[in-house]
Amino acid sequence: MTASTTPVFLLAAVLSLAAAGPAEAQRQPDPPRGRAAAGGLAPVEILNMLDAYAIVQAQQTLRLDDRQYGEFVVRLKHLQQTRRRNLQARNGILQELRRLTGPQAGTIDETAVRERLQTLREHDRRAAEELLKAYEGLDEVLDVRQQARFRLFEEQLERRKIDLLKRAQQGAARQRRQ
Repeated sequence: MTASTTPVFLLAAVLSLAAAGPAEAQRQPDPPRGRAAAGGLAPVEILNMLDAYAIVQAQQTLRLDDRQYGEFVVRLKHLQQTRRRNLQARNGILQELRRLTGPQAGTIDETAVRERLQTLREHDRRAAEELLKAYEGLDEVLDVRQQARFRLFEEQLERRKIDLLKRAQQGAARQRRQ
């Protein structure tokens, strides 16, 4: 296996394990928080591996020199953490909206729903500002061509993740049928 195919293989393996995890978790009691079911990888481990993969691939794609690399890694990690933190907070607000408006809620507390919707709007505004600042910080380390290539790289990486997740889910579905 060549050095350029190793990260792709690693990503495929990680995503395969991640997709197989939910099916196995249905058969096993819940593992302790932060640990993986049935000896697989914990979600945080998968995220860390994907982050590391992104860093390695970005270095190659952007052709970062030694002077840029260290600061780029720090700022990329900040961007990734900003995204993750804001996504988790947004999902929490959405979960509260589901609870307040779902069939099990009975009568709907319109005041509470309006408050949560306002909280969601405020969160989305703040999250967009934080994300913009994180991108600006990252852009300070890159020249214009690298900035454009980074945006294209992120889009390509997302497409690969989705594609690999689909393949892993299809493989897991085939295994369940056997």
